[in-house]
Amino acid sequence: MEKNKRHNLIKTVQSELPRGAPFDLRALANLGVSPTLAAHYAKHNWLVRLAQGVYAFPKDNFSVFGAINLLQQRIPMLHIGGKSALAMHGIRHNLTKRDTLVLWGNTRHMLPDWFTERFPSRYVYANLFDWPNDTLPTETLGTPAGQPDGVCASVAERAVLEMLFDVGTKQSLEEARNLFDGLRPPRIKLLGRLLTCCNSVKTVRLFLTWARESDLVDVDNLLSQYPVRAGSNKRWMTKLTDGTLLSLKQHG
Repeated sequence: MEKNKRHNLIKTVQSELPRGAPFDLRALANLGVSPTLAAHYAKHNWLVRLAQGVYAFPKDNFSVFGAINLLQQRIPMLHIGGKSALAMHGIRHNLTKRDTLVLWGNTRHMLPDWFTERFPSRYVYANLFDWPNDTLPTETLGTPAGQPDGVCASVAERAVLEMLFDVGTKQSLEEARNLFDGLRPPRIKLLGRLLTCCNSVKTVRLFLTWARESDLVDVDNLLSQYPVRAGSNKRWMTKLTDGTLLSLKQHG
C-alpha cells in the first residue's frame, strides 16, 4: 500500500474512532484498515497494541467505561453487577477508587490482562437466575442515572441479589448487611419476579431474612404473591470462609 494511502487511512482512524476507549480489528476493518496495516501502525507508534486484535491510541488514558463497552461486544450480556452496580445507584459503604469492579456475564470468560491491569476487577459467571423468558434479563439491565451512555449495569433489585450471592466467598457478610441497609424500597413486582426465578437458596433466604429485619418490604405479602424459591422448611446452614456460621430459615 502506498505511503499516502496509509497516511490518509490513519488520519481517518484518528478522526472517526472516539478517544477514551480501546477498539478492535472489526472497528478498524470498518474504516478499511486490515490486520496487517493495524500492525504496521502499531509498529510506527500510530496505534498501541493492547492484545491480539485490540488497539488504542498512544497516550490515550481510556476510561473503564470505554473499555467495558468493548468487552460488552465480546462477552454475552456483560454488565456491571453486584456491589459495583449498587454503588452506581448510590448505595455505597466505604467505597474506594481501587475497589474491585464486579462484572457479570452469561458465559465462562477470563477478563483480558489489558483490562484487569488497568482496572482491578473480577468476573462472575453463575447460574443465578432461571430466566422465564427473554425479557426479564434485559429489563433488569440498564444505564444508571448520571452514567455514560452505553454503560450496562444491573438495576438495584437485581444487583442486591447478585451481591448476596457473593456473600461468604468474595463478599463479607458485614459489608453486605451495611449495603442492604442502604437500599431504597424496591419495585415489588420486579423484585418478586427475580426472586421467583432465583436459583440460589442462600441468596433468597438471606434477602428474606434481612428484608424482615429491616422492614425493607412486607415479606409475607411478597410471599403471598410470588412463588419464591426458598427451598424446604429446614434451616439452610453453611460456614463462611471467615468461620461464621450462617443459619437461615425458609422464609426469613
